[in-house]
Amino acid sequence: MKSDRSIRKPAVAGMFYPAQPDKLREQINNLVRSEKDKIRSELSNVDIIGGVVPHAGYEYSGYEAIHFFELVRLSGKVYDTIVILNPDHQGFSPEFATSPDDYWETPLGLVELDKSMAGFFPKSELAHSKEHSAEVMLPFIQLLLDQKVKILPISIGNPTPDTAKNLANKIIESAREANRKILIIASSDFSHYVTPQEGRMQDDLALDRICALDSLGFYQIVRKKGISLCGLGPIMTLIEYSLLSTESPKVGIAARGNSGKDSPSKAVVDYITIIFSS
Repeated sequence: MKSDRSIRKPAVAGMFYPAQPDKLREQINNLVRSEKDKIRSELSNVDIIGGVVPHAGYEYSGYEAIHFFELVRLSGKVYDTIVILNPDHQGFSPEFATSPDDYWETPLGLVELDKSMAGFFPKSELAHSKEHSAEVMLPFIQLLLDQKVKILPISIGNPTPDTAKNLANKIIESAREANRKILIIASSDFSHYVTPQEGRMQDDLALDRICALDSLGFYQIVRKKGISLCGLGPIMTLIEYSLLSTESPKVGIAARGNSGKDSPSKAVVDYITIIFSS
């Protein structure tokens, strides 16, 4: 019997992460082993709302990204749906849009989209078809978290404070109406192709506003200083969602590094993993 389910095929398998399942599992397991002694386990003893997670190739940002998924796993919390907020690197997304597909595929298998929550959002196949910044989260979810968890990828094409507030409210509404316990991933790298010293200085300015849960101030400092982080919309939305979902959200930096780990460079991309909790 022919299935009529719609499946988004992987766009960056073999580029950002291995296309072979055994090699993909091996790389993720190696990342866990590499970072296990650096995991800030105290950040798992909270109710995790979500986090900022980098989205470059695993050999570059996987060392930082793995901290988020390990902390969620260590927390023992069970989520129905993981909402993945991603920037639009391709320029094809409207203000924001989810995927029209029923499943997303990786070398590790299929991940189901939450169609009940998706009904609250506009949809765009083009916005998601080639975009990597949500896709790279999926193998981590499949291997380290509950295999039955659903996803809701949302691409943000208009990263403004008003968009962030509007989207945060829609996420709250859709989760309530669908009766879902959700986890938010704000997919973002930080400063791009600057010296390690300049990147740290610029990112500290952004982190100051993120940790203060000041999405407008974060937007303003990024624009004023020309900070080249790419997940402006996702991070603002996570801040606004956190303020709506709990009375006193907390922010903790779980990991920080850059692309010059193995071969020092004068032009690096910075990766920072941040935990938001109640």
